[in-house]
Amino acid sequence: MTEDSDHVTVVFAGQSESWAKWVEEECETAGIATNLVRWDPLRKPPEGRALTDLLAAPGRVLLVLDDWYLRFDAGRYRAWADVLRQVLPAHRAQIAAISVTPHSLPEAARELDPVGLYGVGREEAKQRLLTACGLVLDQHSGVDLDRGLRFPDEPPPVSNVERRNRRFTGRRQVLDRVHRLLNDRTAPAAQTAPAPVAVHGAGGIGKTEVAREYAHRYAGEYDAIWWIRAHTPLMAREDFAALAKELRTGDGDELRGLIAAAQRRLAASRQRWLIVFDGADSPDELAGLLPRGPGHVLITTRDTSWSSHGAELVELPRFEREESIAFACRRAPRITEEDADRLADVVEDLPILIDQMAAWLEAYPLTDVARYVQDIREGDPNILDVMPSGGEAQRFQAVWSTTLNTLGEDAPQAHELLKLLAHFSADTVPVRLLRSARASDLPSHLARLVSEPSNWNSALRRLSETTSMRLEYETGPQDDILTVGTLRMHRLFHRFVRSTLSARDRKQASETACRVLVAADPRDPTSPRHWQRYADLIPHLEPSGALESADEDVRSLVLNCVEYLRMRGEYGDGWTITRKALDHWRADSGPTDRTVLVATHQYANMLRRLGRYADAEGVGRDILDRLSADPDVQDIELLRAMNGLGGTLTALGRYDEARSLYEDATARAVRRLGDSTVPRTLAIRSNLAQAIALQGRYAESLDQHRAILEARVGLLGPRNALTLLSALYTAWTLRLLGRYREALVIQERNTWLHGQVLDREHSQTLQAQHNLALCRRREGDLEYAHAMMRRVRDKVTGRRGGHHPETLLISTDYAMLLREMGRFDEALEIAESTARLYATQLGEDHPYAIGSRANRGVVLRDLGYHSSALAIGEETTEGMARVLGEDHPWSIGCALNATAARAATGDPQGAVDLGRAALGRARVGVGLGHALTVGLEVGLALDLRAAGRTEEAAKLAEETLGRLVASLGRTHRTVRAVAAGERPYWDFEPQPI
Repeated sequence: MTEDSDHVTVVFAGQSESWAKWVEEECETAGIATNLVRWDPLRKPPEGRALTDLLAAPGRVLLVLDDWYLRFDAGRYRAWADVLRQVLPAHRAQIAAISVTPHSLPEAARELDPVGLYGVGREEAKQRLLTACGLVLDQHSGVDLDRGLRFPDEPPPVSNVERRNRRFTGRRQVLDRVHRLLNDRTAPAAQTAPAPVAVHGAGGIGKTEVAREYAHRYAGEYDAIWWIRAHTPLMAREDFAALAKELRTGDGDELRGLIAAAQRRLAASRQRWLIVFDGADSPDELAGLLPRGPGHVLITTRDTSWSSHGAELVELPRFEREESIAFACRRAPRITEEDADRLADVVEDLPILIDQMAAWLEAYPLTDVARYVQDIREGDPNILDVMPSGGEAQRFQAVWSTTLNTLGEDAPQAHELLKLLAHFSADTVPVRLLRSARASDLPSHLARLVSEPSNWNSALRRLSETTSMRLEYETGPQDDILTVGTLRMHRLFHRFVRSTLSARDRKQASETACRVLVAADPRDPTSPRHWQRYADLIPHLEPSGALESADEDVRSLVLNCVEYLRMRGEYGDGWTITRKALDHWRADSGPTDRTVLVATHQYANMLRRLGRYADAEGVGRDILDRLSADPDVQDIELLRAMNGLGGTLTALGRYDEARSLYEDATARAVRRLGDSTVPRTLAIRSNLAQAIALQGRYAESLDQHRAILEARVGLLGPRNALTLLSALYTAWTLRLLGRYREALVIQERNTWLHGQVLDREHSQTLQAQHNLALCRRREGDLEYAHAMMRRVRDKVTGRRGGHHPETLLISTDYAMLLREMGRFDEALEIAESTARLYATQLGEDHPYAIGSRANRGVVLRDLGYHSSALAIGEETTEGMARVLGEDHPWSIGCALNATAARAATGDPQGAVDLGRAALGRARVGVGLGHALTVGLEVGLALDLRAAGRTEEAAKLAEETLGRLVASLGRTHRTVRAVAAGERPYWDFEPQPI
């Protein structure tokens, strides 16, 4: 190392902070002391003293040359170039420079003879840097070339941030404050959510650009940077779910599970990450997405209520005048600083309008700047041949009216294209879809434009240059040329363009946009390979006018998008889109139009999935009444309505009504379709069989399921998914009947076939695995049952979330399995959670809520809380009988638990009275050999003995044990437990519906 190389002052512009920090660490590692100096020329006069003050420091001055130095040949920056020329000769040995830009530097910067670091690779860049700092290197220098911060020219391993805006200017104080706040508020542990920072301000103030600049400027500090378009909750959820794939975590169909998987991975990560929520104006709907862990969350928004969710607010003001001037000169190099000052003054330093005006002036180089500024200052959009919007300030209207008017005169094709683009979502204009649209779907002038790539790209560039829309390029389909891939339009400008259109133009653009979307519809929303396409289409449904369209194809597109949302578990958004569509479709076509009926069916389905069962029932009954009164109704529509309402009644716990409706639907289907074994009739019959099982009539349900299984084997084959589902239901019902060995034999093969046909992670396969775990449990193999059920529960919870009906169903069973294994505290925690969630979602009097409370009572009795267990036992026995009748197996099961609670509190006679009455109903309802009957017999024998009636007790115990041995064998766990005097219990198992 030379004598002068022990200290380096690193001078950099703010946008190159990541490079400066990397330089600092590499120099410090090599033994060179460093001092970082941020250089902000906008706030300093161009004087030689400013540079000589820096040169007074010991050692060398290292200038980090970036895109800022490209401006040395324009405006006030030329004065800085002159200063550098004056100072450089006398201090040449003391000044070194590195270049971190891919662009050619102007002459004044080239005189520094900078060492290029951009694009040369990490190791070579380190060697060049240390040499420029005066370090004499040899192969044995011992410098560690592998440690430290990530090389700034290497993007984070996980990142989806768009390219950096080279024209970004200023905002130093805001960026510094955001950086300081994020680092001060980093979460200390995975269980803690990092305190987000929300950059807020009015539309057009530049929030998105500040966030993008932050992501690039500090990219070296993060291992993952993920940009989430949060303009709508659905878009935000789609983008967050996409992060799961990049992090190689999560599986399944529903966005909820993928989001949860990504959140867990972020929380457990030891690496630093940055998540940006851009345009997040719905805090209450988006707060649940905020991740936990050792990372940062940055939000851009117009809504300051993010503070109630723990966010630190940072207000983004308008440009300072120096920033306005610098930005305008950078956007349009031909204008002088005096012109830029006048331009900034007329729009009061609002960034979006400065950008728009400078873009227009750059596109029309012969325009007199002073005259243009004066026209804007005095202009009235009413005299500019463009209809005023009435909603924007006059300055907006004047600037944008001038732009549209000129565009219409000089580039009519681009102007027509803009009218069409305004009928797609501003945030994700579907350039790819337009480029691949059929010629017949476009007006002739646009069809010609799209067919020629060079003309197409030229038109989009013209729009970008004159309207400041942002373009991103990608490789074309033939990998031979670059073409425009994405386009962003500011929402204010998007709204303004739409407001200026005549009714005729709006109608034509809407119809064209809808045709483009229809042509892009894969027409198969159930296939995962098409899901990304549907995610891309949904943001355009409303702006295109698709939700208002009477066209059959357009409505089919909307319905396919809704079905996609159902498949992904996004029921709230599916409900919203369906409701908006129905508001228009019913008015246009009447309530019994085919597309209206399908949409209504989906609407009720979404309500049901959201837990709004009463609303779903109202919708279902209304449409069924209308169809029943229509003499010309199509049978398929009536059957769909009956089936849908039956599902709602089943979910409401009204099993008798559901059965009656399914029986009517089955009879109608057989009459109309001529056969009880056609696929649609079999589907209705399967629902009927489930309703019968929910009535507690397991033997009758088993007969139905076996008949359906036989029909599906003959019709669809043994390996069809529906056939496998029928076999699963058959095994499930056998288990409910207490025929555990038969159930296990069928379910073991059924589970294996599910894995072969559908794969081991399919939702139906997980249901099969769950039933196999229950069969194994009833056969006494608790360890196997626990391992399998825990895996299924973890998988379903990860996919669906903890509140989903499938998760609650499995968790209810899992709690009682843990209880049987003696893990009472864990069992109680899960049992209490499921009981609470069922009551919240379905109501306190729903059979599932009552049954899950009964489970809680069983565990409390095991833990010695006998009084509480008795209170729950009595309440659930009365509640279940009130809802389902006292002869229902679930009512009898609650009574069994209540007898045990009475006995535990020292009331054997009360236990005898309740147990004897329940036993009589069980023998009639489920038969002598059923587990429920046996449990009541064993309990009654114990209670009779406690009441002093030993002879009767002994006789009953002997008879019961004999039947158990004959049924299960002497070595079965249940037989051994009864012989040892253990008290039986009943645990509620919610059924799949």
